[in-house]
Amino acid sequence: MSGPTRPEPSIVALGGGHGLYATLTAVRTLSPNITAVVTVADDGGSSGRLRRELGVIPPGDLRMALAALAGTDPHAQLWRATVQHRFRGDGPLAGHSVGNLILAGLTEVIGDPVVALEELARILNLSGRVLPMSTIPLAIEADVSGLESDPRVSRVVRGQVAVAVTPGKVRRVRLVPADPPACPEALDAIESADLVVLGPGSWFSSVIPHVLVPEVRNALARTRARKVLVLNLGAEPGETAGFSAERHLHVLSQHAPELAVDHIVVDAPSVEGDREREHLRRAAANFGAVVSFADVAESGALRHDPEKLAAAIESLRTASNATPAPMQMDDGDDRAGVDAGPGRKESTSWR
Repeated sequence: MSGPTRPEPSIVALGGGHGLYATLTAVRTLSPNITAVVTVADDGGSSGRLRRELGVIPPGDLRMALAALAGTDPHAQLWRATVQHRFRGDGPLAGHSVGNLILAGLTEVIGDPVVALEELARILNLSGRVLPMSTIPLAIEADVSGLESDPRVSRVVRGQVAVAVTPGKVRRVRLVPADPPACPEALDAIESADLVVLGPGSWFSSVIPHVLVPEVRNALARTRARKVLVLNLGAEPGETAGFSAERHLHVLSQHAPELAVDHIVVDAPSVEGDREREHLRRAAANFGAVVSFADVAESGALRHDPEKLAAAIESLRTASNATPAPMQMDDGDDRAGVDAGPGRKESTSWR
C-alpha cells in the first residue's frame, strides 16, 4: 500500500510585472494553491491612464498575474489571449489591453477590486488567486542624486515610470501614502502559507514596495512559511544600473532592516567569482539567509527559465530548516546599497 498523499503546499508569490509572471509560471507547476500578491503603483501606459481617469488600482500587473495562472483548457486559453490583447491604432483605445478595461469595468460595477479579480479569475479557470498588495492605488517616490550640479544634492522624483527612467542615482524609495491599507486577504494568505517567494523583478518598483507596507512587512514577520528571495539575473538599465548582486541585497536590507528570509536564489553562471560569492553570502547573512547558487536562466537569454526556477524553489522548500547563524559584515564591504544608479528590466548581466 502506498503512504498518505502529501498535501500540496500553499505558495504566496509577491512582486509585479514580468518578474512576478516568471515566478508564477514556475510555482504553478509545484502546486495549485498559489496566491499572487501584486504591487499597485504602476502609473504608466494603459494602467496609468485608467488610474488617472477612473481612480482604480492600476490593473496591468494584476492582469499579467492572472494570465500567468490561467487554466490550460481551450476556453481559458482563449480568454487568456483576449485579456492580454492590446488594442492597436491611434484612437482613444490604442494601447489599452482588453484585460485592463475588463478589470476596471468589473471594479466599477462590483465596487470591490478583490471580487472583480475573483470574477475574472473564474472566467480564466485560474490555478490559484490574484490579490492586490493594497486596496488603493499607490505612488512611488524616490530620493535621487546626480540630477543637480552638486552631486550631494538629492531631488525627489515621483512616479514608478519617472523613477525607472531617471538618469540619476536612486538612493531611497518610499510609498505615498506611507502607511497604506493592505489587502486583508493577502495578509491572511501570507500568514497561512507554507512558502513565500519574493522577487525577481524591478527592485525599486516591484520588490521593495512589498516590504514598505507595514501590514505586509508584519505578516512576513509572523508567518511560519519558508521565505525565498529570488535575485534578478542582472542589473536593470535605469533604476539599478551599475548594481552588483550584493548591492541589491544591501538596498533591500536598508529599506527593511528587520526583514528575515530563509534562502536567496542566485543564478550561478551570472555570479562565478569566489570573492563575489562570498560577498553575497555575507550580505545574505543580514537576512539570516543561506544563498543557493543554481542555474535558473533560460539558455542564451536574461530571463528566468520556469522549469529551472521551479526546481530550485522546490529543492529549498523541502530542504532542512537549519540555517547558519548570521555573519558579521567586514568593515571593507560595500555598504552603499542605495547609492547606486537607477533601472527597469532584467537585461544586463552582473558581469
